[in-house]
Amino acid sequence: MKSGRAACACIIPSRFASTRLPGKPLALIGGKPLIRHVWERAREARVFSRIIVATDDARIASAVRNFGGEAVMTSPSLPSGTDRVAAVARRLKTPLVMNLQGDEPFISPRALAALVRKMQGNPSCPCGTLARPSTWGEIAHDPASVKVAVDRQGYALYFSRSPIPFHREWGEMSPLLKHVGVYLYRRDYLFRFASRKPTALEKAERLEQLRVLEYGDSLMVLVADTPALSVDTPRDLKRANEWLIERPRRQNAG
Repeated sequence: MKSGRAACACIIPSRFASTRLPGKPLALIGGKPLIRHVWERAREARVFSRIIVATDDARIASAVRNFGGEAVMTSPSLPSGTDRVAAVARRLKTPLVMNLQGDEPFISPRALAALVRKMQGNPSCPCGTLARPSTWGEIAHDPASVKVAVDRQGYALYFSRSPIPFHREWGEMSPLLKHVGVYLYRRDYLFRFASRKPTALEKAERLEQLRVLEYGDSLMVLVADTPALSVDTPRDLKRANEWLIERPRRQNAG
């Protein structure tokens, strides 16, 4: 990281035992493992002092080291990606820590950098995340696409798998905001968040970020133009490979 501002580490939690796509981090997209795509997007952001893959699987660690990345082994007993991120962050001194989820191979490096700069310029905010504008037809009735509603200052009001806000009048529909899988924490807040018990809304929606809101803390949402193609299923993997092939054609057409 070349800036003299507060340093930021990027930690990518990665586990082999995905329920819907076993071995997901090593699944190939364009001949490269998924985890390498995510790592490359972080490197292209050029704002991180370190980029570390946190994993409990030696196969993932070996693959990361083979392509030149840094991997740290974490305990297999840790219950979530956030816990893996916190475990690695305790070994670091950077005041900002990004949890970049390992299923976003095409996330915009520019958006990652913008989120870091936004947090660096807002020292009172404990954590931030990304969202992108999406159409109702694209995500409204897809529970795997998490939606977020924000206030006028850009802070999260609520996250849901249901379409929010609900429109009583089906006239002109405002765009929905789709949450993108990245969180940026102040180091001390990350540890406080990870130590708290899951909350009622978090359990109901199965959305960890609701814990921030239920404890009364602020979560800044930066709306950015970034692909939101997460890979969780074999179908997603097929779409990702197709998207990679089609991307040069779209760029040339534009």
